[in-house]
Amino acid sequence: MESVNTLTPQQAWQLMQDEPRAVLVDVRSDMEFLFVGHPVGAIHIPWIDYPDWKLNPNFVTEVRKLLLGGVSHDGSRTSSPVLLLCRSGKRSLEAGIALINEGFTDVYNIRDGFEGELDEHHHRNTLGGWRHTGLPWEQC
Repeated sequence: MESVNTLTPQQAWQLMQDEPRAVLVDVRSDMEFLFVGHPVGAIHIPWIDYPDWKLNPNFVTEVRKLLLGGVSHDGSRTSSPVLLLCRSGKRSLEAGIALINEGFTDVYNIRDGFEGELDEHHHRNTLGGWRHTGLPWEQC
């Protein structure tokens, strides 16, 4: 059985540059995506969202639509690479496992997510993550 691969934000950015079929899916809530910011070019498909903070029952279907059905059913690694990002890398790992369980074969979790873990002062963006490493991002 396939597993979710882990990349640093820099490795994820490089994969996106090297593989034009790669898609970056930001699985955070609407509010996080819009107001905290997101990687340039990220496609937003929430894994868990408000108001109920329940799993998105359509997550796998929405990713499948994004890839136009690019799931490999014969075990070959022919589907487009799917890179997943959340705040710190935990929700995106859960989302990646769901994709693997549904037949996706080239799934990556971006370690430390967009904002990284909390530091000793309970602040994010100081220990790691997409934004901390200086990769391209934007906010609304």
